[in-house]
Amino acid sequence: MPALPGIPLFVLKRVSFLSHLRPIKRPGESRNQAFRWLYAPSPASLGFAVRTSCAALLALVIAMWMELDDPQWAAMTVWIVAQGSRGESLSKSRWRLVGTAIGVIMSITLISAFPQSPWLFFPALGLWLGMCCMLATLVHNFRSYALVLAGYTTAIIALGAVPNPDNVFMVAMSRATYIVLGIVCEALLAGLFAHNLAETARLNMRQKLKSALSSVSEAIANLLEGQQAALVQSRSLFGPLLSINDQIEFSEVEMGPHGHEGDHARAALASVSVLLSRGLGMAVRLQSLQKIQPVFERTALLTRTFLEGVPSRLETDEEIEDLRHDLALLRSECRQRIVDALTEEIAIGDQTGKDPRIPVLLDQRILHNALDELLTELDVALSEFEASHTIVRGDHFRFRLQSHRDWREASYNGIRAAVATISAGLLWEITAWPTGLGFVTFVALVCGLFATRENPVLATTNFLKGSIWAAGVSFFLVFLVVPSLSEYEMLIAALFIPMVAGGLAARNSATALHAAAYTLLLPNFVHTWNQGRWNEVQWFNSTGAVLLGVAFAVAIFRLVLPFNASDERWRMRRAMLQDLRTLAVADPIPLTQAWTARNIDRFARVIRHAGPTPSPTIEGYLQGTLAAMTIGLNIIRLRNVLAREQIPAQARQVLMATMNRMSQFTGKYDRASTTARRATAILRQIEAREENISTRIELTRAIAYLIVVSHELDANRVFLDASKRFKVQD
Repeated sequence: MPALPGIPLFVLKRVSFLSHLRPIKRPGESRNQAFRWLYAPSPASLGFAVRTSCAALLALVIAMWMELDDPQWAAMTVWIVAQGSRGESLSKSRWRLVGTAIGVIMSITLISAFPQSPWLFFPALGLWLGMCCMLATLVHNFRSYALVLAGYTTAIIALGAVPNPDNVFMVAMSRATYIVLGIVCEALLAGLFAHNLAETARLNMRQKLKSALSSVSEAIANLLEGQQAALVQSRSLFGPLLSINDQIEFSEVEMGPHGHEGDHARAALASVSVLLSRGLGMAVRLQSLQKIQPVFERTALLTRTFLEGVPSRLETDEEIEDLRHDLALLRSECRQRIVDALTEEIAIGDQTGKDPRIPVLLDQRILHNALDELLTELDVALSEFEASHTIVRGDHFRFRLQSHRDWREASYNGIRAAVATISAGLLWEITAWPTGLGFVTFVALVCGLFATRENPVLATTNFLKGSIWAAGVSFFLVFLVVPSLSEYEMLIAALFIPMVAGGLAARNSATALHAAAYTLLLPNFVHTWNQGRWNEVQWFNSTGAVLLGVAFAVAIFRLVLPFNASDERWRMRRAMLQDLRTLAVADPIPLTQAWTARNIDRFARVIRHAGPTPSPTIEGYLQGTLAAMTIGLNIIRLRNVLAREQIPAQARQVLMATMNRMSQFTGKYDRASTTARRATAILRQIEAREENISTRIELTRAIAYLIVVSHELDANRVFLDASKRFKVQD
């Protein structure tokens, strides 16, 4: 399956195919392209690098002018909070302030509780950092950052106060001052280049939702046409939908005071996700047909034509209203075909169901009913899309998507951070290393920064490489450039180019993690202050301690409960199967949006962990995750049919038996699929004898849902077997 995180397989295959058609590259050409981000950056990347470098140098100069003892922390804060979009920077800055406040309070508490008691202080500090990392794993975006920041800010302040515990309050205020100064400088410079921020944010959010609606509409049109590649293309859309959901939060921050546009945008994305899952379910129903359905083929052609025109009709509210009007007509067409099929069945008058025309007409009703529900979901998505860029007075709408939570992963992250901090503290205490406090500080910092990464081993390794680059550049600056400078202007000129290079690297995906270390540590390694300059011994001792701290953290991530993508997929798979059992009996009935969001998050995780080599096992996990999501959605729909109480008692008993079997689902003995197929056959017989039209429509819905459930259970029996790990032989 996917060979690179976030890149769908069909794109990779297309790239692989096209690569054979390209001319042969000249020697050194690929190497030159690898550094294009440096010598030919995009205007956006160059603007980010220059703006952030100016903000970092401004913070550094102000901190030096204020005679602060460690002014480099102000510049480091600027690079930490700087993000690609204004909303991301503002959100990160706010949560950084929250995390800093918690860290200040906790650092004073720990130093006050364990003065001159290192064998109590370091375990307490490690446990606190571990708890912060564990909780941070369970939340998203910069709320996670605030929690890990609370952990390593505590370490930075408390360890800075270890030589003089009575001075902890002043150390805490000093560090807080650096952080606030860095945030203010970054916000000031970024704000100067952010014109019409609120309006731009609304336009960006509208554009992202429009892109999601367009992509899904085209994918469903291809599914209705029966294209084989459409299944792969449709699956690849779930990852971008999750990414757009994360970006909505940042757009809300950029909009400033606003209504509930973001909630409506998230609801629109949830409806789009459910719409896509219905499209996949429709593909399953079409595959299960045994006879050609010419009536449905005509309706499907009308629907495909309509869906292919959706992208061009999302520009204005007037066009959307016309689009929804045409959509209502298309839904009426589906309902009319259902009525026509029912009328023809009544005219046949065969209540035994033995007439060969009866199953064909029932299949026709099932398909049109499913198509009507699909179009209804599209109408909901369009309605929420309209509301996402319209302020409605008195609107109290709230919507949040759920995500997958791995408690074992969270525990591993917490344990790893605690072990690293306690071990580093123990090492310093035993060796009495003069610069050991800096070593322990950066062990805690790196563990906090990367504990919540999905693959911390890879992340910390790249961070170590960036640290080495920062040390190399700082060596040149410290020994050859900075000693000869005596004016702020000259210092800014000396640091500007190295910082801009780091900013450009931060905007290049291949070097982003290296740049995170480089931009963060360069001010620390240069360490300018008013009262003096680094000498050779000081620089080597301090820089060596930091690099060893980063390397020690890398070793901890590799040795202590190391990340294993296979184990995480195994836990995720068991969680999905447990959720399927719960869906059948949970009270109240779960929402389809919540179930879809949780499984999209799982789907995106599998893609991100796919690695550089396509794997049949990864492909199987992606297919199985979508199958589990589809089964769960149809279980929820069956429970909603039961909740409406519009079907006969015998049909209720059959569906209740199916739900009971699903609540005991293990996937091992095919009992659930057998029960679903038996229920489908019985409901077909009941439906053929039923005289009430509304009841027959409800039974048709139930049959449609059962067909999808039984098909997916049979097609994915190996993946759904919870008794053993899932692996596809290459």
